[in-house]
Amino acid sequence: MTRTIGFIGCGNMAQAILGGILDSGIVDGDAIMTSAKSETTKRKVAEQFKVTCTEDNLAVAGFSDILFLSVKPDQYKEVISEVKDAVKEGAIVVTIAAGITMQWIESQFERRLKVVRTMPNTPSLVGEGMTAYCENQQLTDEELTEVSGILTSFGKAERVDENVMDAIPAVSGSSPAYVFMFIEALADGAVLQGVPRSQAYQLASQAVLGAAKMVLETGKHPGELKDAVCSPGGATIQAVAALEKNGFKGAILQAMEACGEKSISLGE
Repeated sequence: MTRTIGFIGCGNMAQAILGGILDSGIVDGDAIMTSAKSETTKRKVAEQFKVTCTEDNLAVAGFSDILFLSVKPDQYKEVISEVKDAVKEGAIVVTIAAGITMQWIESQFERRLKVVRTMPNTPSLVGEGMTAYCENQQLTDEELTEVSGILTSFGKAERVDENVMDAIPAVSGSSPAYVFMFIEALADGAVLQGVPRSQAYQLASQAVLGAAKMVLETGKHPGELKDAVCSPGGATIQAVAALEKNGFKGAILQAMEACGEKSISLGE
């Protein structure tokens, strides 16, 4: 790729994307510019990734052919107001914030703009991210392929319709937090039964990783895979029954509903 890439805001998620870009060789470090307010972050990014990291958002906006707005949702309005006149004509603006629509982005820039809306997640930090994305009609197929290449450099990416983007945080954006809680609970249960804590986390984490991989690689319905573990009258079906009696699935559905509602409110 011959394009320049910029990040306004360079927190954990931006650093995950940045690392993926550099590790995959999409562009060299001299084709990337980032900005951050914190001196600590600026120093860390410059040293770890060998890219320019500045306080000057306008410099990043003017530099970038593909510009990631990697700030919190409540900072978008202020940042766009600051940089909108510096953003190149024809630049692609990529958002990573919940609740921020592409139409709203264009309205803030007060002009037609190439916009890609994304929702990555924190496993991107270890190269196992899941990013949902959609684009407006201003992008060419070639440009969309380039952006997709960036998004798959730190995990997997799934193109979706924008009308489901507010549901994405609940199912993949925020859900690692639910999974971490599940792993913690599994480990606590193991410790309760005498397993050392460090081994408990290892056993629980690998079990979750392996189960997810089975769903992805076999293509089988999760219910079918669950049934295969549950022998008649066995310990697993006893555990599944206990989970159901305590509202396991219902609790997850309620959590996702709450997450979706909050995601929508962030864009209001």
